[in-house]
Parts: sequence; C-alpha cells; structure tokens
Amino acid sequence: MSLQRIVRVSLEHPTSAVCVAGVETLVDIYGSVPEGTEMFEVYGTPGVDIYVSPNMERGRERADTRRWRFDATLEIIVVMNSPSNDLNDSHVQISYHSSHKPLPLAYAVLYLTCVDISLDCDLNCEGRQDRNFVDKRQWVWGPSGYGGILLVNCDRDDPSCGVQDNCDQHVHCLQDLEDMSVMVLRTQGPAALFDDHKLVLHTSSYDAKRAQVFHVCGPEDVCEAYRHVLGQDKVSYEVPRLHGDEERFFVEGLSFPDAGFTGLIFFHVTLLDDSNEDFSASPIFTDTVVFRVAPWIMTPSTLPPLEVYVCRVRNNTCFVDAVAELARKAGCKLTICPQAENRNDRWIQDEMELGYIQAPHKTLPVVFDSPRNGELQDFPYKRILGPDFGYVTREPRDRSVSGLDSFGNLEVSPPVVANGKEYPLGRILIGGNLPGSSGRRVTQVVRDFLHAQKVQPPVELFVDWLAVGHVDEFLSFVPAPDGKGFRMLLASPGACFKLFQEKQKCGHGRALLFQGVVDDEQVKTISINQVLSNKDLINYNKFVQSCIDWNREVLKRELGLAECDIIDIPQLFKTERKKATAFFPDLVNMLVLGKHLGIPKPFGPIINGCCCLEEKVRSLLEPLGLHCTFIDDFTPYHMLHGEVHCGTNVRRKPFSFKWWNMVP
Repeated sequence: MSLQRIVRVSLEHPTSAVCVAGVETLVDIYGSVPEGTEMFEVYGTPGVDIYVSPNMERGRERADTRRWRFDATLEIIVVMNSPSNDLNDSHVQISYHSSHKPLPLAYAVLYLTCVDISLDCDLNCEGRQDRNFVDKRQWVWGPSGYGGILLVNCDRDDPSCGVQDNCDQHVHCLQDLEDMSVMVLRTQGPAALFDDHKLVLHTSSYDAKRAQVFHVCGPEDVCEAYRHVLGQDKVSYEVPRLHGDEERFFVEGLSFPDAGFTGLIFFHVTLLDDSNEDFSASPIFTDTVVFRVAPWIMTPSTLPPLEVYVCRVRNNTCFVDAVAELARKAGCKLTICPQAENRNDRWIQDEMELGYIQAPHKTLPVVFDSPRNGELQDFPYKRILGPDFGYVTREPRDRSVSGLDSFGNLEVSPPVVANGKEYPLGRILIGGNLPGSSGRRVTQVVRDFLHAQKVQPPVELFVDWLAVGHVDEFLSFVPAPDGKGFRMLLASPGACFKLFQEKQKCGHGRALLFQGVVDDEQVKTISINQVLSNKDLINYNKFVQSCIDWNREVLKRELGLAECDIIDIPQLFKTERKKATAFFPDLVNMLVLGKHLGIPKPFGPIINGCCCLEEKVRSLLEPLGLHCTFIDDFTPYHMLHGEVHCGTNVRRKPFSFKWWNMVP
C-alpha cells in the first residue's frame, strides 16, 4: 500500500518529517549517537504510537514501556493514526543514556506532521465482513472477493457524436458518466503541507492505453468540468492544490481483455516531498487501486428474450411475418432491418452476437460484430451502437476470414458443472477442425478475444465436415423445467432413419418428403422407401453421425452432460463438394424465445394428415412445456444453406449471476 519510509534523526538540529496515517515509518537513531551511549529511551506526544522490534522472534513492543539497550539491530517504528491540525504538531523524543551518567547524554527530536491520503474506488465487497482489511492492490475473484470494476465505455450516449464514447478525450454528455467508475482521492491534514509537497496521480504507459481518467474540476452538471488527465498519451497528473478533502475522478475502460492484456489496470497516487530546491522531489507514500475491465458475456438461448432481429429481403415476407408473430407471443420487441440497409444479406445471426458487460453500477448490452463483413457489415455499428448499447469487433490484420468466422459458429451453453468445476455463465462453443488437422478454424483474433474474457471458457467443436461450418447446424439448447434446467438438442441421422423405418414398417413407405414446397420446380419429392434404399445417402449419414457423435462426447465431457440431458432430433444431411448440408430444413437450427420455439418446417412425409417429422419433434419437446411453431424457411433460407436461427438474432436478459462472484 505504501513505501516504508526511513527517517533519520540528528543531534545537531531537530528533524521534521511527514508521515501518513496508519502507515509505518522507520526511525533511524543510529546515524548520530553520543559517545558512550549504552541505552536509549523514546517517547512520543499523544497520538504517536512508537514500537521497538528487537528481532523477528520476539515481534514488536511498545517503546515507552522501558529503557532499551542500545543495539543497531533494533528497529524503531512510528505510527500515527490521525491527521495533524498544524505542521509539526507532534513529535518523537529520543534520549541517549550511559550507566556512568545520571542524566541523558543527549536528546534528539523528530517533529511529525501526519496527513491521511487514500485513493479509493468501489471495491465491490459488500458481502465481506472484513471489508476494511482488503488489499486495494489486489483483485480477488469469487463471492468473498473484491476489487474495482471498469466498463469499456463502448457505447455512444450522444447520438450527434460520430464515434464511441471512449474514442476521444472528452465527455460529450452527462449520461456518459454513468458508464464510468468513480475513483476518489481523499486527503486530510494541514493545507500548508502542500506548499512544498505535491500529489501525483499516475499509471503505467501500458495501462494508459487501456483506460483513461477524467478529473472533476468544476460543477458536476457541466460537461466541460471533466478534464482528461490520464490515459492514451498521459501517464501522470499533478493534482492541483486541494481546496477540500475529496477529489473525484471518473474512469472508463478503453480495451477489453485480450491476448496480452489480463484486464487488470492499476492507478497510483504518490505524495512527493518537493521542499529541497537542489534535489528532485522524493516519494513519501504511494497508494494504489486496481480495476478489472468487465468481460464481454454471451447469453444462452435459455435466457429470457428481450428483442428479436430479422432482415427483410425480397423473398421472405412470410418468414418475417412468422417471426413477428412468434416474437409477439413471447412478448419481445421486434427489430426489422430493411432491405435498403441489408442489401439482401439475410444472415443476421452470422453478422453479430449480442451480449453484455456489467459492473455493480451499470449493465450495458454490447454487440460483437463478426469479421465476416457481408452486406450487413454496417448494421451493428450504424443501427445498434447508440445510447446504452455498446459495440466491439475483432478483425484479423490480413483480413483473411472463413465461413467459420460468422457467428452462427459462436454459441454458448447454459450454466453447467463439469469435472468438478462450476461454469455459472456457461461455456462458449465455437467450431473448428479436428485436433492436429489442417482444416478451417475461427480466426486467431476472435479466439484470443473469447478466451481472454475468462468467465465462459470456450470449447472448440469439430465442424469442418459441414459445408457452412457452424455449430448451430447440429446443436441448440432449449429450457426445461427439470434436471439441469435445459436440454441440448443434437441433430441425429440415426434417429431420422429409425423414425422412417418405423413408418415404413407401418405401411407408409410411399409417403413423400417435400410435398407442399412452394418452389417445387427445383425440389423433387422423395419417398421414405427411396430414402431408405439410397445406399449413398445412408453411408454418408453414417459418416455425419460419427462426426456428431465425436462432438457429443466432447460436449458431455466439457459440459458435464449425461445422456438424459440430450435429445436427438431426427435430421438427414447430404454431401456437396465433400461437405455436409441439411437434406431437409435443419430442425435444430431454431429460434428459441422462452417456451416458444420457431422451428424450420421440414416438409417431411405426411402420414394421417400430419408431418411425421413435426409430430416427432413435438413429442420430444412439448412434454418440456415448450410450444413448437414450424416456420417455412425453405426457399429464402434453406435453399441457401441456412435456416431460422441463421436468419434471426436475439438480445436476451443478462444472467442474474454476477460474473465477479465466480472463480475462473
């Protein structure tokens, strides 16, 4: 918390020193000692506590209890706990003695001025019984932890401003301050002390690139009163002569945790003695606080929905109407991106991921803009970024991205416990290749960013067997009233073949898939008998099943799942250029809005007036209290290798669990 300062006393003239309330000062009495000294006594005025430390084994004793044998190994420690009213209003007196002389050989006097200086922030330790004993230099995770928290001020509270709030060195509107954390410099002591002493607020050049500080230098209801004093190119700031006991500073984050940045940022205030014109100022005391930049957090599909996003393009009017009706049932706001803005790019799930950041004083939704940069690339920045809605993106320097960098390939599980470790915010799921292979992976800058957030440790799944290559092509999560509170849905060719075989045995082998598809000129119907006699299709789906089964085991291990937590959803795949695409609309690629599910209409075989695929899915999901709505996405999405989930996006309610209460 401070420098342990050494003060030397002199016999020739009284010495004066500044000490800080509650901070130990070592007093050196050995530099100027009368000849013949064998013992000494040391006393202080009221409010000055003096201790002598004979050795490590015996600890320390109060100095005023007895006369001490003179020994250069003794340490004399002075502590004052209350600030002075005037300069030099307290003192320590040392008397030197000899056994041959009745009176002291000499006296030395050390005059003391005590000042109380502290740099403080909200340490977020309400749950601790011993909050007065936390070490402000440390940041501790967990329910008994503590430490300041910074938000990356990545929204734009003033719509007339052309950049995000943390991209310049100004406070453009007072609402901007709500996204910042308060840091307070408190001082108590004689005002005259600062005639020849000064306080300097400072940070490292490394941390200055990742946070910045504004000093309130006037009325707090005026934007111009907030002076930029630290951050970017400024690493130190001499605090002006104080006219009160408290100076307020507002701190904002500039950068999220990432490769090479743990998220910790340190600020210091140092009291400097500037009384000697012949020497540079010398430090007396330093106080430090540490902040952690709040991580970006994803929300799983099991959390309550708040807002649904969908694009309107030239051929999806019925689809948009169906999504709107589902959002109405779920009580969600609906935002439609018009064709003029999306330029016929309908894949809004791929363009962005909606998450949030959180501090004790503020929760801020933040959109993570993917590096795919299709025709929708301007939508997150131009339409979503705004007051109390932040924005972040990561792009590789060489601009090299693959289909795996679209955010249909970025999902998150509900909270889980795996291998004895709790993941109260779930785990991020991204798709890549098999270990040791040379297939496609998510670009390094995105992987680095996701890993650095720490609170949702990523799991990499095998998706390179898929043509598009997204995890949402074979898995999803739905809420459940029992068990772990959710079920994981996995696409299953095996379950589909089993269903079709059952229907064939019941005499329905001639029932047709794809009846009723609007664009039936490009789609030929096929019977259950034809599917079950197509050896190439069967063999290829055995390969697909093996790929899904590999992921199944990874997910069971990394998410702590049992078979009872998994529901197999019937699904077939076909091959295009040696990669897999959905044979009929991909049922797991669904929109989850609480208990309301928007599921791609599969156009399966009609048996007794019902689609047997829809009937099977209902039988699996409706017992969980879920309501299944099958949405026709065949022409505008399925034919383009996407489905309902790919064409929608959802902003959800944040977790009730606070991220700082976990232990990564």
